[in-house]
Order: sequence, then structure tokens, then C-alpha cells
Amino acid sequence: MVKYLPTIGLEIHIELKTKTKMFCGCLNDSEERHPNVNVCPICLAHPGVLPVINQEAVAAVLKLGLALDAKIASVSKFDRKNYFYPDLPKGYQISQYDQPLVEGGYLEIYLAEKNNVNDLPLTKKIRLRRVHLEEDAGRLNHSDDGKNTYVDFNRAGVPLAELVTEPDIASALEARRFAEELRAILRYLAIANADMEKGEMRCEVNISLASEGSRELGTKVEIKNLNSFRAVEQSIEYEIKRQTEILEGGGKIMHETRGWDEPKGVTVSQRSKEEAHDYRYFPEPDLLPLKPSELFPLEALKVAVPELPFAKRLRFMKEFGLKFGEVDSLVWEPETAVYFEQVISELDSFQPASTKHREKRIKLAYNYFNSDLKGLIAAQLTALKDSKMDSHDFAHLIDFVDKNMISSAAAKAVLAEMFVTGVDPEGIIKEKNLFQISDGKDLSAAIEKIIAANPEVAENYKKGKEGVLQFLVGQVMKETNGRANPEVVLEQIKAALKNN
Repeated sequence: MVKYLPTIGLEIHIELKTKTKMFCGCLNDSEERHPNVNVCPICLAHPGVLPVINQEAVAAVLKLGLALDAKIASVSKFDRKNYFYPDLPKGYQISQYDQPLVEGGYLEIYLAEKNNVNDLPLTKKIRLRRVHLEEDAGRLNHSDDGKNTYVDFNRAGVPLAELVTEPDIASALEARRFAEELRAILRYLAIANADMEKGEMRCEVNISLASEGSRELGTKVEIKNLNSFRAVEQSIEYEIKRQTEILEGGGKIMHETRGWDEPKGVTVSQRSKEEAHDYRYFPEPDLLPLKPSELFPLEALKVAVPELPFAKRLRFMKEFGLKFGEVDSLVWEPETAVYFEQVISELDSFQPASTKHREKRIKLAYNYFNSDLKGLIAAQLTALKDSKMDSHDFAHLIDFVDKNMISSAAAKAVLAEMFVTGVDPEGIIKEKNLFQISDGKDLSAAIEKIIAANPEVAENYKKGKEGVLQFLVGQVMKETNGRANPEVVLEQIKAALKNN
């Protein structure tokens, strides 16, 4: 049976986080809910108005290009892309065609925990074709009864970066990982929020299938306006299946644009695919070409590029002794990575430790951070930055746990209160009398009481039934309101039973 292999490329549109729109002074506010508020004669295309380039948007695209190891154009220009749609006021879009701001570069994605050669993860570099700058269109809002459509021009003219990959992606998973990694980079650079649910980052997939060993690519199909990572992955999986079934049945793939029907889990045909000549590109006559390096000192922009997610993962692995999958969960959001690193710095200041013990403390911090703290964030529908708990107090709590000064159950309760109130852990522990009892002398009375109250259990232990010890430990914990150190309790019970 012939095996068909996919070739996939992505086109990703990113709304840039600038103060104003691309060619006018209207606010760029994705949170505005009142229609047609952030508009002016320029973004509404009134006769005789002239566009002015937003330098902040240009700088953002250059910064992205430098972060992706791409080539910055010596000369770049804007072009008119002609098409007619109700939410496109001018009847054309100011975009870039043959001289984009950024060309080439790559983005490295993570594929597996290990590459079977060393302890580093298995990765793949996806080459980029270009990143160009353009303006966004408006938004159509359809009435519930489907009889009316309203146009909101608040989004018209918002700066939009379009990133185009080379067809290096070979699976739905690789495409999803690329989109996820790109979003993380955009947030680290602070040039875009890239919230897909709000339409701030939108993906389009170009996919074709060809028989294994073929030197020619198959017929390309485009899937438009995917607004979630899940949609990117599932639409590709469906399209691979759909095209494979057609080819195996002797049919031909149509060169077309398709949409993704989320509820049904299928792609649907929309129209035949446009080519570049259909848009009748020509240079924008109202805007002069740009020389980016004269507008912005590129060395200064390079310095402004922070440590990016992939490099941060590798450094966290090396410095903290965590696995790739563990650090991966820490670095998706820059605020999370910064907070965790501050926690470890504070934790180190509480107690110098050997390398092995330090890694144990870091792993303890990670466990509380990744489970209990994230659980609190999810339960309260909030964000880490909105918590009143600072990194110093979180580290102090971990130090108490590591030193067996409070139990795990107590730590969870203290953390929940810290998260809401911002009170330091020591104050909460003292107020609620939660410090753990680890002195055998302080526990002896409770242990003797429990053994005396359960003679049959004690006798069973002496007969070799060691499992009953956990019952006795539990009773002592209950007697001490959970403050006893269970490890100390276990040893003290064994000693007490041995001597009776």
C-alpha cells in the first residue's frame, strides 16, 4: 500500500501590542467592547487621508526577527493588497509583498523528553520564510437570527505581524508545538499578548500529501482562521485523513481554501485558493520605503531581546536539576518563570545546602508550585501576578516543610491563606499553632495513651503484623491534631512496643 506523507507550512497572524494602530493615532485596544469607538478618518478610509507608519510596530517585528535569528532587510516597503470585503474599509489592505522587514531564521521546537543520545530533549528546527507587517481588517458581528450583519471597525488598522514558515512541519503535533512556542516567545518579547481565544493570534495551515519517496509535493490545501492550538492540531489530523482517503480511492485533491468546523470536527470547503496575482499587489504610493537599520540601532534591539523560553528551559535543567518536562511547565509564561526563579533564590538564602539537598529543596518547591499553587490559581480564576503572596514568603513556607517544621497538610492550608491574604507563613503557623512536634519527649504521652487504648493492635504488631503500625500512627496524628511528625511517631511507637 502506498504511504502518503504530509508537508505542512504555517501562516500566523499576530496582533501587536502597540499603543496605537498601524497607520493612525487611534487606540489599539483589544478589550474595547463598544463597537466603532476607536476609529478615525484614516482607519475608516475617508477620501484624501494619508497613513503614517507606526514605528513601535516596526520595532516589534524587528525584535521578533532578531529573536528568531532572521535577516533584517536593508530596505523594506509597503504594498497594497487588493481585495473586497465588508470589514476592509479601503477595499485594499496595506501589507508587504516582495520586500518584507524580516526574512529567514528558524524556531526550535521540543518533540520528546530525550533524544536517546544524551540527556537533552529531542528538538527540531523549523525554518522561517518571512515576517512582514500589515494592518488588520475589522470584525463582522452576525445577529442571533442570522438576518443582519454588523461591522465593527475597532480592529481595522491594528498592527498585524504575519509569520510564514517553510514547509518543514511533518505532523499535527509539530504544528501545535510551533504555535505554542511562538506564543511563548511573543510574550517574552512583550510585543503581543497572542491570546488565540481573543483573536490576537490566528493560524492558517497549508498542507499537502505526497506518496513516500516522491520528489514532488502534492496539491496544497489551506485551512483558514484557526483560533486555538487544539484546532490547529485537530484540523491537520482530519485533513491528513481526508486527503489520504481521496488519494487511496484514486481521486484528486482540489487546490482550495477550507474552514474548520469545530463542533463537527471536520474541514469544509470555502472557495478556490487565491494566488498572489489575484490580489494585484503594487507598492503603496503614500508610504516611502524603510531602511530599518537607520530607523533603529539593531544592536540595541538585540540587547533588548531577553533570554527566550528554549534557552531558559535548558538553563533551569542545568541549574535546578529538574527534568525537561518539569521546566517546560514553568517557562510558558515569562511571569511564571521569573517568579519561580525568585523563589529558588530566596530558598537558597534561607539555608546553604549541598548539591543533592538543594535539588531536593528545589523539587519540593516545584511540586508545591506546580500542583497546590496552580490549583489555587485555577480555582480562583485568577493569575499568579494577582496573588498577594510574594516569592520570599512562598520560599519561606517551602523551607519550613523541608525542615519538617510543619506537615504537608498544614503547608497546604497555610499556602491557601498566604495566596489570598499575603500574610507571611510564620505568622499564620504561629497563630494556628501548626508547627510540627518532632521531639520524642513531647510525643511520648500521646503515644503511650494510644497504645494503652488499643491493646489488641499492639499485640498484633508483636505477632509480626507490621501493617497495624499505620493505624497507630494515624491515631497519634489525630490525638495531636495533625501536628506530630509521622516519621518520628513511627519510630517512637516501634520503640515503645519493643520495650513493653
